[in-house]
Amino acid sequence: MSKYILPSEQKRELLHKAEATTSSLYGCSPYDRPIEKYIEMGVVNLDKPVGPTSHEVTAWVKDILELNKAGHSGSLDPIVTGVLPIMLGKATKTVAALRLSGKEYICLMTLHENVPEKKVRKVCAQFTGPIFQMPPIISAVKRAVRVRKIYYLEVLDVKEKSVLMRVGCEAGTYMRKLCHDIGVALGCGAHMQELRRTKTGPFREDTLVTLQELKDAYVFWQEDCDESLLRKVVRPMEEGLSHLPRVVIRDSAIEAICCGAAIAVPGILSLDSNIEKDDAICLFSLKGEAVALCKSLMNSEEMLQNEHGIVATTERVIMDAGTYAQGWHSKPAKT
Repeated sequence: MSKYILPSEQKRELLHKAEATTSSLYGCSPYDRPIEKYIEMGVVNLDKPVGPTSHEVTAWVKDILELNKAGHSGSLDPIVTGVLPIMLGKATKTVAALRLSGKEYICLMTLHENVPEKKVRKVCAQFTGPIFQMPPIISAVKRAVRVRKIYYLEVLDVKEKSVLMRVGCEAGTYMRKLCHDIGVALGCGAHMQELRRTKTGPFREDTLVTLQELKDAYVFWQEDCDESLLRKVVRPMEEGLSHLPRVVIRDSAIEAICCGAAIAVPGILSLDSNIEKDDAICLFSLKGEAVALCKSLMNSEEMLQNEHGIVATTERVIMDAGTYAQGWHSKPAKT
């Protein structure tokens, strides 16, 4: 396995706890949703161009698809290009879960003086693990020293004053500041010349869509009733949650979760390995639909071994109430 992977890319094993079937009367596979609902619960892995802000690009996507809401998963500066997942309509409920996922960048750093390649590689290697960062003067957050984790920093090429590197980092890491700090450590100074984001959680460059491709797909659907291309450029929001540990639950437990209930052990059918207490997890139906974002109260082993108890508390309901039948019976009122 490559050492240059984000934490969310670590392989997990799906562990089975119980067997059950799902009713065709309720819900459906995310890929089989009617096209209007498919768009309203979709995500576009947009290739952000140089020039506009992330907010401007998100507004254009919203206008192209004639939606009331859209939200992006982590801002890119106007000069930065690359992966910018945009959640559409009701899928904006999941933006926070994607925004906090790890990122990968290809960065071109310019040194202010010539430095031996061996020294550049040695110093860059020291900038992995937890690092301290003070956000730049122009930033969207309060300026205070904070810790961010660099998962990997691979120097791809060094040519005179230019250093090309691949960086996997925690959300909220400022690449411009990272280049500055490397320059200070080298004793020559440095700045970020170019930057492209290549990963955000489960999204990669190989599934990127341009604004023009999105516009064309939407026009083809409107004018020719051909939705095939639109279903390729817009993906189900569940693909934007695939980086989270998953717990698959029974049909009979879904409606209670949609009403804000916590998930208990009897409602679980299968779960990912290596879940830890306090992890952010996602509940899925047997059809693959995202039900809710939760905070785990047990680890994977406890979920498998226990017969009773609360597995996780519900923090964000994704599925609309009423999608599945009520799985509990109310007691008759006393007379």
